[in-house]
Amino acid sequence: MSTGLSLDAARLPGQSLPWLQDFRADAWAQYVSTGLPTLRSEAWRYTSLAALQKKTFTAVTQTALTQAADYHSAQQLTDTWRVVIVNGQFEQSLSDLEGLPEGVCVMSMAEALAHHAELIQRHLGQAVAATEHGFIALNSAGFSDGVFVHVPAGTVLTKPLHCVHSVSQAEVMVNTRVLLLIENHASLHWLESYSGVEAEYLSVAITEVFLAQHATLIAYKQQIESTRAYHFAGVYCKQAPYSHFTQHHFALGGILARSETHTELATAAECELNGLYLGEGRQHLDHLTRVTHAQPHSISREYYKGVLNERSRGVFQGRIVVEQQAQKTSSMMANRNLLLSEHAEADSKPQLEIYADDVKCSHGVTVGQLDEKSVFYLQSRGMDEASARNILIFAFANEMVEKITHRPLQAALLTAVLSRFPNVDIKHDGM
Repeated sequence: MSTGLSLDAARLPGQSLPWLQDFRADAWAQYVSTGLPTLRSEAWRYTSLAALQKKTFTAVTQTALTQAADYHSAQQLTDTWRVVIVNGQFEQSLSDLEGLPEGVCVMSMAEALAHHAELIQRHLGQAVAATEHGFIALNSAGFSDGVFVHVPAGTVLTKPLHCVHSVSQAEVMVNTRVLLLIENHASLHWLESYSGVEAEYLSVAITEVFLAQHATLIAYKQQIESTRAYHFAGVYCKQAPYSHFTQHHFALGGILARSETHTELATAAECELNGLYLGEGRQHLDHLTRVTHAQPHSISREYYKGVLNERSRGVFQGRIVVEQQAQKTSSMMANRNLLLSEHAEADSKPQLEIYADDVKCSHGVTVGQLDEKSVFYLQSRGMDEASARNILIFAFANEMVEKITHRPLQAALLTAVLSRFPNVDIKHDGM
């Protein structure tokens, strides 16, 4: 694959910083040495990148904002602050950050490298290393821009910060980096949506999160990329004692999409990971989570659901590690999959690695089809078979949508989920 990646100092931000030059050079050397992940890697055993390796993606040309507006406007949500990234570049003219609380810093990564270089240096690459795999090395070496967010101690944002990622050009690769720093007793609702023109392109996004003591982050991700696009995104979080991290992830787009969430919990930290993936056609939707309980009294909960139709394939790999010193840990993981076609496939691999002896941990997986008795019951009440099946499928998926507390996002996702089941006569507020 031609990566379209260049280490030209004139194109990449912050290249006047020696430490960043070294950071990028080391990452590029790692990428050249190892390349993209292969099936030989245990974490990638269900996802082949052979088709991606045959593609050629080039660097993004200058964005035409009038064209780009067509692709991000549909993702705008009311009652949010908004950051817009078009073709990997932070677009100030399309963003809306008016009224942010005093002291809250939200800016492009390029600007942050110019004004907060020391703070960036202390955190960049500390939640995830370029040696993890090729996509992270590729991003670390060549991220063109991104977002830097710093929420000072004691600050609670009254509405979410929505980051809109858009791709308006075909056959390009976009590389973005996000860094979230949330200080003691601070709180942030962070929304991300990914979309683009109906064409082939590669989107690579890495987010590093640092939660200080008693800090809270509630994160939402809406992945509705082009049905021909390739998508890789990872969220890597370091949780200090008593911090709270919640993520809601929804994957509907992309021909091949991989999402990772890694978090490390200190004493009495808590995390909750929820996900829903809806596959159709020949989509391949891959999800990997890694939760490391590093200190005592931490709590984690994971719940992922998949609905797979036609020849789509869903992958869930969840790994929970309880270190020896992490006594009194409580952890639960569940993955439920609904297959709507004999050609659809679900691969699920839950893992528990427990090195402590005073813990409470569990995991469970189900893969199956619709209950024919339930279908018959609805038919006996006067409903046709197609509507009966769609209502049952929708009910299965909607459990994850109902977990969203931000009403505009919930409505948007409900519309997206309902579009997969056109025979379901269900309305929601605002429709």
